[in-house]
Amino acid sequence: MKKIFLFLWCIWNILSVQAQDFERDSIEFSLLTCSPSSEIYALYGHTAIRYRNVTTGDDWAFNYGLFDFDSPNFVWRFTKGECDYELGIIPYAPMEDYYRRRGSAVYAQVLNLTPAEKENLFRLLMINYEPENRKYRYNFLYDNCTTRARDRIEEAVNGEVVYKEHAGRVLTYRQIIHQYTAAAPWAEVGNDLCLGVDADKPITIRQEMFAPFYMKDYAAQAVIRTTDGKERPFVLREETLVPLPAQAVEPTGMARIFSEYLTPVVVGTLLCVALLILGVFQYRKNKIYWGVDVFFQLLVALMGCVVTVLFFFSEHPTVGSNWQILLLNPLPFLFLPRIVTCAIHRKKTRIHEVYTVWLMFFMIFSVFTRQDFCAPVVSLACILLIRSLGYILYYKKNQIK
Repeated sequence: MKKIFLFLWCIWNILSVQAQDFERDSIEFSLLTCSPSSEIYALYGHTAIRYRNVTTGDDWAFNYGLFDFDSPNFVWRFTKGECDYELGIIPYAPMEDYYRRRGSAVYAQVLNLTPAEKENLFRLLMINYEPENRKYRYNFLYDNCTTRARDRIEEAVNGEVVYKEHAGRVLTYRQIIHQYTAAAPWAEVGNDLCLGVDADKPITIRQEMFAPFYMKDYAAQAVIRTTDGKERPFVLREETLVPLPAQAVEPTGMARIFSEYLTPVVVGTLLCVALLILGVFQYRKNKIYWGVDVFFQLLVALMGCVVTVLFFFSEHPTVGSNWQILLLNPLPFLFLPRIVTCAIHRKKTRIHEVYTVWLMFFMIFSVFTRQDFCAPVVSLACILLIRSLGYILYYKKNQIK
């Protein structure tokens, strides 16, 4: 009941706009771009459309980034890529206050639309806000809050929006994502574990616009080409509504340690060195530390469960072409008991020989494939190879057949 009341209240306030407001050109639409913050869900920034009526004082934000975390099976549906987002209409002032308190900047690009185009955009947004239309199947790369805002604006224009090409620049989805996750290396690894080879294919400038600040940059240089061939700038003017704080918020405590010192590359390298030293010690002492194998094989299997579910069942973009599944899969759940049993009873198993060949194939494959395998996965493959070779040397030293 509360949602219905809010919907009717929004409609009543916004529909109080009269046609003469458009004719007097007192309506202003802006493309809002909000800068990222350190939270994982906010690493890429955000886009919204601002509606402002200077005559009535109405000031609203059309936000395509709303979702209901309490909806049934939200986490499972999100994992499968079946999460629905929706368009919301919220007062602009609280939105601005939220980003100011968060330490994020808010930039506005006032759109250079004619009164007829503004009226058309308003109509399209209100149709989109109707209860039966407001929900959409969210897709991080192909259909998100930024692409939705762009598409509605383009649909309202009498003609087409022409974006300036960047000569010689070729980007991939992964490269753009890495630009946003550079300060959050562990979040970057999480993305790279899930994204497949399709994320490493060259993309068009239109595909680049999934990222809010890429959309902002392209909008700044775009023109509207009308049906009669005339051109005018897409953006009338740019404003900084909320500036970045003078001093950026730096991570502290463990967050700083893991973002600046214990990065995935450092941790992976240290583990490889440690396991190599342990292998030498194991060979000299003529012992098998099978507990180490239990830890790393369970790690591979658990990560493999996530990768496998995404690979076969998820609608998320590019995850169905993730060839890291050759290493990260649930198979260790099947052969780990055999490895442990043989290690305890000092018996030989061919699993290590087969696994060694497979790991070497995987590492060679990682060099020649077009997919950008993340460094920790390669480090993990090295660790598993060290452990398998350790078993083979142990069998040979003790003449176990």
